[in-house]
Amino acid sequence: MERSRLSTEIFGTLANGETVDAVTLKNANGMSVRIISYGASIQSVCVPDAQGQFADVTTGYATLDEYVTQPQFHGSTIGRVANRIARARFTLDGEEYIIPANDGANSLHGGDVGFDKANWTVTHCDAAALSVTLRHFSPHGDQGYPGNLNVTATYQLSPDNALSVTYRATTDALTCVNLSNHAYWHLSGEGAPHDAMDHLLTIQADHYLPVDSALIPTGERRSVAGSVFDFRVPKPIRDHVRDGADEQLRHGHGYDHNWIINAVVAPEPSIVAELKDPYSGRTMTLLSNQPGVQFYAGNFFDGSTKGKAGKNYHMGDAIALEPQMFPDAPNQPSFASVALLPGDSYENIIIWQFGTTAGDVA
Repeated sequence: MERSRLSTEIFGTLANGETVDAVTLKNANGMSVRIISYGASIQSVCVPDAQGQFADVTTGYATLDEYVTQPQFHGSTIGRVANRIARARFTLDGEEYIIPANDGANSLHGGDVGFDKANWTVTHCDAAALSVTLRHFSPHGDQGYPGNLNVTATYQLSPDNALSVTYRATTDALTCVNLSNHAYWHLSGEGAPHDAMDHLLTIQADHYLPVDSALIPTGERRSVAGSVFDFRVPKPIRDHVRDGADEQLRHGHGYDHNWIINAVVAPEPSIVAELKDPYSGRTMTLLSNQPGVQFYAGNFFDGSTKGKAGKNYHMGDAIALEPQMFPDAPNQPSFASVALLPGDSYENIIIWQFGTTAGDVA
C-alpha cells in the first residue's frame, strides 16, 4: 500500500494579488482529495471503482480563472445562508434586513458575494490526521447580514475512504447561519460520456418541502409516499426527474427540493442519502447532523462550462446533495431556526463515505 501524505501548492493568483492555496490529501488506499482556499472548495475527489480504477468523481474547473469567471458553486462552501431566502429579506429580533437578490427576487447561497467567492485562509494542516482547516471572517454588514462572523471549515480524509467537513461558526451579534457544501457528484467520473441520471439514489426521508414557482418552500411538509419524491428505496434518478406531469418537478425543471431528515440538528451524524453508480460500481453514503438535505439534479447545466476532463457540463451530468437547515427558514417560523446567538456555536458535520458494490456492473 501507499503511504498517506499531505501536500500543498499554489492553485493560482487572484486579480488583487492574493494567492489561492491547494491542499491535497492522499490516504494509503490511493484515494486523494484536493481542497482549494477559494470558496473553501473541494476541487477533486479521486476514488477507485469496482475494478480498482481511479476517477475524479466531483465536478469543478482546472484553473482558478474559471472558478472566478464562471461561478457555479462547484464543491464550494455556501453561506452565510445556503439556499434561498424569499424576497431577499428577513426579520430578526424585530429588525428587517435587506440582502442581495441574486436569484430573481430572492437571495441564493448568501448573495452576490457569498462564501463561495471568498478566498479563505489555510490556518492548519495536519499530515498525520490528513486534515486541513480553513478560516473566513465575514464582517458585520457583509451582504446585508448582521454580526461579525468567524467561520472554520475542517476537511479530513480517513483511512477507510471517507471525506468529511466540519463547519463551525461564532458571532458577536444575533445573525443567521446555514452553511453547506455544494459539491456535485458523478460516480462514473466527471468526464464520463454518460450523465448521472442512472445513479441509484436513496434518501432517508418520509417527507419533503414542496416549493412555489420561485422554488421557495410553501411551508407544507408533504409525505413522499406514492410520489416521485419517494426515494426511501433505491431507484434511478432518471425514472422521474423530467416528469412534466408533476407540478413540483416543473417548478425546478427537475429535482431541486429539500427532504426532511429530522426536525432539528441531531447530536451526531447519521445516514442521510446513498448513491450507487451501476456503470463503475462506486458508491457514496452521505451522513450529516443536519435536519434537511437539498437534492439538486443539475437541471440548469447548459453546456456553457467545461470541466476538468474537458467535457462541457449538460443537464443531469452531476447531482448535488447538500445537508443543511431548511430553505427560507428566517421567514418561516415553523422551520427550525437558523439564528445564531453570541456565545453559541454553529456546527454542520458532513461525511461522504466512498466504496464499491459487488455484483454486475453495467
